[in-house]
Amino acid sequence: MEQKHPLPPFTRETAQQKIQRAEDAWNSKDPVQVSMAYSPDSEWRNRNQFIHGREEIVAFLKNKWATELDYKLKKEYWAHTDHRIAVRFEYEYRNKKGQWFRAYGNENWEFDENGLMKKRFASINDLLINKDDRRL
Repeated sequence: MEQKHPLPPFTRETAQQKIQRAEDAWNSKDPVQVSMAYSPDSEWRNRNQFIHGREEIVAFLKNKWATELDYKLKKEYWAHTDHRIAVRFEYEYRNKKGQWFRAYGNENWEFDENGLMKKRFASINDLLINKDDRRL
């Protein structure tokens, strides 16, 4: 059986470990690697998109990182329960025209008993920034 440690039920420490592993994976910009943290039937809401399963996650991430260049992400612990974790995040990227953005948001995650994320709900807002205003 496929597992992603740490497994639920989460403590604050293991929730923070899960968050750091997610941040590291997303900063790799490797869609397949990232997708393996999610259950095969994972459900996402990302802004106004609804994504189902690993194949759609990989396709979504390939497109994301083809258009969000020099992507860098930072996630922070917000709260947790036995099988759920809430995070706040920010990331920076530039588009193909060279305009920089900082995106802010919150994510709510729900995990199965094997530590795979089965639900991810992300609310995200973008802010235009100057290159000199980058923090990440």
